[in-house]
Amino acid sequence: QVQLVESGGGLVQAGGSLRLSCATSGRTFNNYNMGWFRQAPGRERDFVAAINWSGGTTNYADSVKGRFTISRDNARNMVYLQMNTLKPEDTAEYYCAAERIYRRDDVSRSRSSYDTWGTGTQVTVSS
Repeated sequence: QVQLVESGGGLVQAGGSLRLSCATSGRTFNNYNMGWFRQAPGRERDFVAAINWSGGTTNYADSVKGRFTISRDNARNMVYLQMNTLKPEDTAEYYCAAERIYRRDDVSRSRSSYDTWGTGTQVTVSS
């Protein structure tokens, strides 16, 4: 079990970049897959990207593939989401999450697979 705190959100013009950070606590952080989700007002919380416990497997939503990159630094207990070529459609509250399953090689795109969530960081992309 880990605790998560997101940071790095803000206001950016379309075409710009932001890097979100997720600081984690817990001695077993390296054993769990991690994901990023986002939620716009009045919409569902949707999958964005995920990375497995070792960092060797990643997965992305089609809407962000080629623009966003998820990474992790287990030595520093950090997960990142580099967001490039941002679009107004990317505007949302972004959440970091940890999977509930220990050392699972595959990653999940489903919210129900994640049992620990941060409180979110707002990303606003102006047109």
